[in-house]
Amino acid sequence: VNLAPLEKGMATPEKHIENIGKFGLPTVVAINAFPTDTAEELALVRQKCAALGAAVAVSEVWAKGGEGGKAVAELVLQAIEHPSEFRFLYDETLPIKEKIATIAREIYGADGVNYSKTAEKTIRELTVLGFDRTPICMAKTQYSLSDDASLLGRPSGFTITVREVRISA
Repeated sequence: VNLAPLEKGMATPEKHIENIGKFGLPTVVAINAFPTDTAEELALVRQKCAALGAAVAVSEVWAKGGEGGKAVAELVLQAIEHPSEFRFLYDETLPIKEKIATIAREIYGADGVNYSKTAEKTIRELTVLGFDRTPICMAKTQYSLSDDASLLGRPSGFTITVREVRISA
């Protein structure tokens, strides 16, 4: 069994576990197991996630229906029974660009943020309208912890480009 590619691929889920911890929330990881997965592969994922403090269970819902998800459901129930220490990532009173920079740095691992002219204009308009005190939700590519689909996994040394900003209210 060649575990090296799996070991390399664990960088992204490890970052997701770290990110959840920044909000003071418990983490439950469901390992979506398939028949081709080996015991060694499942053990490696379980060990890496548990080392970061996540509760871990194998999910076989696709093969066994609800019965295959019982272990994960039990961990989720246990997690919600314990008090969490939820906290925001940033002070809500920060300006929009400072909130975006905090998310880019803390969640994605970016070194900085660039803005399109359209995004700059919208940020100014939203600030005038008083929306600078609202929380920020950022979307990125599904392939990376960045805005660049070619930067797979957990990249470093990159700058996020914000192309568009809009209010959802």
